[in-house]
Amino acid sequence: MIRRQIYTTHKRLFHFSLKCFNSQTHAIAKPDLTAINPSEKSHFKNLAATWWDETGSQRILHKMNLLRMDFINDVIKSRLSLNEAITDPEQKVFIPGWNFQNILPEEVSHEIQKEIDQATREKCGDLQLKCLDIGCGGGILSESLARLSIVESVKGIDMTPEVIQVAKLHKKLDPLLEDKLSYKVISLEHIDEKEKYDVITMMELLEHVDYPAMIVKEALSHLNPDGYLFISTINRDFVSWFTTIFMGEHVLNIVPVGTHTYGKYIKQRELKEFVDEFQKDYRVVDSKNCGYFPTVGWFFTGIENMGNYMMAIKRKE
Repeated sequence: MIRRQIYTTHKRLFHFSLKCFNSQTHAIAKPDLTAINPSEKSHFKNLAATWWDETGSQRILHKMNLLRMDFINDVIKSRLSLNEAITDPEQKVFIPGWNFQNILPEEVSHEIQKEIDQATREKCGDLQLKCLDIGCGGGILSESLARLSIVESVKGIDMTPEVIQVAKLHKKLDPLLEDKLSYKVISLEHIDEKEKYDVITMMELLEHVDYPAMIVKEALSHLNPDGYLFISTINRDFVSWFTTIFMGEHVLNIVPVGTHTYGKYIKQRELKEFVDEFQKDYRVVDSKNCGYFPTVGWFFTGIENMGNYMMAIKRKE
């Protein structure tokens, strides 16, 4: 039975009807999971014109994109099966199950890491990942994903026509993106259920929708075996309110007023509990907290359950 504390105390993450969540049929109409309320939609519509201005209203998003790409790259590459299908022990890559850099002599650990890096590069050369960027906005992350050599294609979707138009126009500036990147105004639940992806991203999305748990569940259903769902959102705590709303919007004016709604923030542990308890075919493989300082930029903090965070969820084989 679904615990009362998750659906009452943690009311933001699971703000939807149990009947709709547990239904195995489509007899009950789904809400527009990725739809945002009119005030939020108007807010993002107004930001469309300056979406690609790195000194404008989305400058923090541009800076954060570097950290998001680092997180995605590290998660995918660090979990490659380097010895898959290799039967000859002499050909297998030696991967210690412990922190060899701090134990072995420097020259030995250097050679081990060199061999692992080489095998990783070779394995990456065989990857051709299909990606779905949900709530893609003007395409900042979508374009970065499409430029990765390990990516075959990227589909960006959003419910705000104005930002999708901006994304399409900016894509034309780079002819190399023409065959790898596409955009569409469509909600996640209206994508063909047969569409499957190796990588799905939902960055800075959950804090803007009304049914966050349902959209996570729907996104997971579109993952290929061994695929990843990457999420970036904000903890519901005093530090987050102070940094993102009070300082970010009203004092430093780093982001436009109205960008964030504290009541829609989701605690890190709530999201992890949801995956662990109710999505048995998936597991959280990594989660990192991050922060921003004007003179430093975005960085991983190492402090759990506070401020912004990124999470990687993997579908079990």
